[in-house]
Order: sequence, then structure tokens, then C-alpha cells
Amino acid sequence: MKIVLVTPAPPAETLGNTITANRWENILRILGHQVSTTTDWSDEDCDALIALHARRSHSSVESFRRAHPDRPLIVALTGTDLYSDLPNNSEALHSVSIATRVVALQSAALEQLDDITRAKTHIIYQSAVPPAYKPKPADDRFDVCVLSHLREVKDPLRAAFASRRLPDASKICIVHAGRALDPKWMEAARQEERENSRYRWIGEQSHEAGLQLLSRCRLLVLSSTMEGGANAIAEAVVCGIPILCSDIPGNVGMLDRTYPGFFHTGDTEQLSTMLYRAEIDADFLGRLADFIQALQERFAPEREAACWHQLLQFTLSKSELGGTG
Repeated sequence: MKIVLVTPAPPAETLGNTITANRWENILRILGHQVSTTTDWSDEDCDALIALHARRSHSSVESFRRAHPDRPLIVALTGTDLYSDLPNNSEALHSVSIATRVVALQSAALEQLDDITRAKTHIIYQSAVPPAYKPKPADDRFDVCVLSHLREVKDPLRAAFASRRLPDASKICIVHAGRALDPKWMEAARQEERENSRYRWIGEQSHEAGLQLLSRCRLLVLSSTMEGGANAIAEAVVCGIPILCSDIPGNVGMLDRTYPGFFHTGDTEQLSTMLYRAEIDADFLGRLADFIQALQERFAPEREAACWHQLLQFTLSKSELGGTG
């Protein structure tokens, strides 16, 4: 089958939507499909269209449906779609209404959807592959990593702020990899480095370098105020790295409500307490690690590929029968 994959994200290796689109393209090719990825669909002949982002890909979704009313159209929902645009943005609403199928990246997404959309939505968890070589963590410090570009929705300096409140005896160091998407964030990170000896910002790293960093740290902190289904969570899980993360729906839907590593979004004091507890309480850190270990199958590449295979087979069979629901 010939598939066009539409993603509005620019071709930057470390942006979440780009990582997702690249991985899906590889999966679909392994499944035997011919795939081309573009930022806009412009009348290219194909058997099916997969669009990442209901609002930002709306023009492609609408054009494809108008040109091919009976061909499979799959719309994948991002965090912006779920927790900003729906249910009020007309373009996002129109995209999901005319889609044959909808994909969400974590289970809590279903709570944001109406009954009609929920009935045609499939949950496909993002997968990740750990680096071939996993470096040992440093013995003389407790490294905690943040894998996040510096922008408002990521609340990127929360771990740094929390580290300021740690006891002097703590050996925690925050290592932050990510690009400043605005000059104000670059200056904020540099100022934090000057004032906070526990914080180091290393800037944008390649995807592989980010995985290496993650693998040699004791913890990942994910402090976002909005996520559709973070790649960083999948990467930490497959690397066996415990996570402390904000209790937003996108994170809860990836890890389950019973995960013991959630902190209240934006709560610096609680995050600081949990960081220090993870450093000094081996039982707490072990519980986090055990929970993460138990979730590894959820984020395995084989599972993500199987989910895409099943979705496409199901969608094609319905299309052949003339159904779009």
C-alpha cells in the first residue's frame, strides 16, 4: 500500500513530532508499505493518508478527504490537539470528524474525546530502543537528566529550581539537554547555570547522544504542563531509568495512575522532596525502577509495529466494505 505521512513539524531530529513521524515511517516500511513523508499533502496519489496533528495538518486532511472520500484517512492526535485545541477549535474538530480512524499515544487521551471520536480511536504507545552501550552512572554524584527543549509548555527549569532547595549534603546534579526555542530561555538557562552549581545546560544533542545521557543518569525529570505522549517517557522506560514527572493526563496515560513518581505540576517543593528521597531512599528508587521495568513491553518496537499492522488491516477491511466508522 502507498501511504503519505503528513507532519507539520520541521525536519529537526530532536523535535518530538519529528521523532514520532520518522519512527512511524520506518515501521510502515518494515510492514511492507511504500511511504513518503511531507509537511503538506498536495494531490500525491496514495492509498491512505496518515496525518500527525489534527489542527496543523487540517488543510491536508480536508483536501485528501475531498479528493478521496472512500480512502483510509488516519489522524494522529498530539498534545496540542488534545489539551488545547479540542473540543473548541473548528479545524481540529473537522479533522477528527472526517477521519476514518484516530490515533492517540496514551490511554488518558480517551477522556478528552466525544463518544463518536472515542469509538474510532486506537491507542498506540510510542516505542523506543535503548542504546547498544549503556554507560555506568557516576559514583561520586547522583545525575538527573532533563531531556526537553526550552519552551513554556515544558516548564524546562523546574528540576533546576527544585535542586536549589536540596540539602547541602545532596550529590544531585541536573544535566539538561535541549535547544532554547526562544532567546529568553537561552538567557534563563545560562543565568540558572551561573547561580545554581547543581544545574548544567548542555544544549541541543543528537537523539543518540540524548539516549546516552539518559542511560548514564539515575533519574529522568519530565515537568511538562502539556504532553500528548512523550517520547522521553518511552525512552526512559526501555532504558530502565526511573522517572519523576508532572501529573498531567499525558504522563498519567503513559505510565498509569498508580505510578509512584508523579509530582503536582509546577510544584517545586514536592519535586525537590522527591528528588532527595530518590537519592537517599533505596527502597523508593527501587519501587520506581520496578514499576518502570514492568512497563517495558508496552513501549517495545514490536508492539508498536503490531498495533500499526492491526490498525491498517482493520481500516482497510472497513474501507473495502464502504465504512468510515
